[in-house]
Amino acid sequence: MPPILSVKNLTKEFKNFKAIDGVSFDVGEGEIFGLLGPNGAGKTTIIRVIATVLAPTSGTAEVLGFDIVKCSEEVRKNIGVLTTDIGVYERFSGRENLRYFGELYGLSKEALENRINELANLLEMQDFIDRRAGKYSTGMKQKLAIARSVIHNPKIIIFDEPTAGLDVLASQTVLNFMRQSQKPGGCVIFSTHQMHDAEKLCDRVVIVHKGKVIANDRVEVLKNENNAVDLEEVFMKLVSNC
Repeated sequence: MPPILSVKNLTKEFKNFKAIDGVSFDVGEGEIFGLLGPNGAGKTTIIRVIATVLAPTSGTAEVLGFDIVKCSEEVRKNIGVLTTDIGVYERFSGRENLRYFGELYGLSKEALENRINELANLLEMQDFIDRRAGKYSTGMKQKLAIARSVIHNPKIIIFDEPTAGLDVLASQTVLNFMRQSQKPGGCVIFSTHQMHDAEKLCDRVVIVHKGKVIANDRVEVLKNENNAVDLEEVFMKLVSNC
């Protein structure tokens, strides 16, 4: 089957700095795909280009066959992105936040309420969803931000460092939600520098360092090729050779 997301020789330059340099990878239907690398590797820039927030300098990507430059509106309809900027409307309750974004996506009232209840159950938000978001802990806000990013039930979900700053219990809820988000016709992209979480979750990974892809394969294949006990050791060996 053709890939559900295809990134082709993607480059993004800012003045004289190449944030990403000829990045290519494909993501298949039903996969949890890891976009891995240290802070500053270019992961977030890749995500912003795919999400049509930034225009590529060269190269392109296709989401469900839609080109990110030529068909940006169709791309945005089919992706949900959780960024590192949690940002919620603090005067609204969690439910009001989700209603607002659901209405922006054109969901009907009944479908929206059903989707809010579904996400509240999946993300264990029942105890606080009707409280003002300004009173939320960091973990509560992160769960709300995740629910907001997938309120329209997108086929491709991109999580950028979703467990950053969360305690163990909140992190586990987020990771479990990613597992539950696997579905036919879609995929989950997990961007992180936490190699342990990626090894537990991901079917395949691409490792980015200094804006370039230095590895792209299944986790077990990369471990065998690099004679490594875990993904973190794979990463350290690959980076040291760059």
